[in-house]
Amino acid sequence: MSNPITRSAPIHAPMKHFPVENGELVIGGMPISRLAARVGQTPFYAYDRSLLKRRVAELQAALPTPVKLHYAMKANPMPALVCQMASLVDGIDVASGGELKVALDAGADPREISFAGPGKQTGELRQAIAAGILVNVESFREVAELAKISRETGCPARVAVRVNPDFELKSSGMKMGGGPKQFGVDAEQVPELLAELNRAGLAFEGFHLFAGSQNLKPEAIVEAQCKSFELALRLARSAPSSIRFLNLGGGFGIPYFAGEQHLDLAPIGANLASIVERAARDLPEAELVIELGRYLVGEAGIYVTRIIDRKVSRGHTFLVTDGGLHHHLSASGNFGQVIRKNYPIAIGNRMTTEKKETVSVVGPLCTPLDLLADRMELAAAEPGDLVVVFQSGAYGFTASPMAFLGHPDCLEVMV
Repeated sequence: MSNPITRSAPIHAPMKHFPVENGELVIGGMPISRLAARVGQTPFYAYDRSLLKRRVAELQAALPTPVKLHYAMKANPMPALVCQMASLVDGIDVASGGELKVALDAGADPREISFAGPGKQTGELRQAIAAGILVNVESFREVAELAKISRETGCPARVAVRVNPDFELKSSGMKMGGGPKQFGVDAEQVPELLAELNRAGLAFEGFHLFAGSQNLKPEAIVEAQCKSFELALRLARSAPSSIRFLNLGGGFGIPYFAGEQHLDLAPIGANLASIVERAARDLPEAELVIELGRYLVGEAGIYVTRIIDRKVSRGHTFLVTDGGLHHHLSASGNFGQVIRKNYPIAIGNRMTTEKKETVSVVGPLCTPLDLLADRMELAAAEPGDLVVVFQSGAYGFTASPMAFLGHPDCLEVMV
């Protein structure tokens, strides 16, 4: 029996994307204990290829055909995963020269790679021009740099303007537009920047607008997409050439915390269909793009760590694991959470155990911040059992301070 406090608390959205067989979570067709043996160590991240394919297929079925789907690889730049995504989506969005190399190695079409980021270095811009990818310009300095490199190399730079809109994505987990931002060019400054692009002789292709991320309210996403399209129409009047590329951003969220539910795609798809119709009339040469990272890969990944100790302190049980915030900073609550909340977590090799207990799952680091689950009801577990953190396919491995306190690294696998 669960205690009444836990039972009355809000519950996580069901984690039904991984099956359970013989009491064990199954990922990529393999029971979790066997997968741990195959990997050869804990902790590790595992990403399910079939779930990546399923998510892309579901999204493409919900969206109007003319809308292109780009993967924002900052969500998860693991090379094997990027190779998988490059074969499924229409394009890749990168945020550094290092990510650009991974995308090119993965076989992504350079014509369908775009590069965004507020601090692009000269060397990265040179890489981008040489590769023939689209650069999302975010400052007047970048215009001058791109023009200089184009003259020196004889390779014309392909550019779009990343716009910092005069609105934000309501109810988003992270605001990427509206107000003062390091991202993009303020909407009111864009006409001046477009004139500068024209004087510099750069090949202008369109606009990139990204208002926010991690949103579970379709009405907010619909509103942001409508406002983004209207803003693009206004800015197009100052453009030196016709609009051939219009990135309406993303913002699609996945449920992490108690009380959250999965995003309803139907109203978003219907709204995009309406925008496609308007674009055919008002921006007839434009390709419409949405850019998603977390939504495409987040639910396909898990983080697995092994219990190494079980201890009771003043009546409360702690499960001490061999992994923690140094591998999964976001699950610990130290990656932007204002109020710490628990990710969905389970004992992966005891999925059907009826005996439950309220415990805290902590890592091996010498800091009270190393907390993966705080007073959470889980299957009764012992040292050697495997703790699984769901929703771990995005902003996990590379978004964590691996070197903190000198503990061993974890691995990543595709299954």
